[in-house]
Amino acid sequence: MSLTGGNRNDVTQLLPLLDKIPAIAGRVGRPRRRPDALLADRGYDHDKYRRLLRARGIRPVIAKRGEPHGTGLGIFRYVVERTIAWLHGFRRLRIRWERRADIHEAFLGLAVCLITHRHVQRLC
Repeated sequence: MSLTGGNRNDVTQLLPLLDKIPAIAGRVGRPRRRPDALLADRGYDHDKYRRLLRARGIRPVIAKRGEPHGTGLGIFRYVVERTIAWLHGFRRLRIRWERRADIHEAFLGLAVCLITHRHVQRLC
């Protein structure tokens, strides 16, 4: 996870976030460190980032600016948007009051635990 100031543009954190992806366990052999593709919205549509992603062996699936909606990315992005909406259900996370990053991350961890607990309760 990466925590930055509130006024930072998301696209500036794209490459540092990709660098922080841990090794993915699974098949025998060298563990994978990169995803096959990166799904993103129009805010990340820039030739520079597409080129940098391809250089890392990642296929960019980024919506183009100026084109009509309906590219099909919404099906996959819904999961992320829904999770962010669940986290914003906690007032303390919607507006960041804490100055210290460790306290904010602790509240984020508690929120994730509560969300998970609610879903497990529904299954039982």
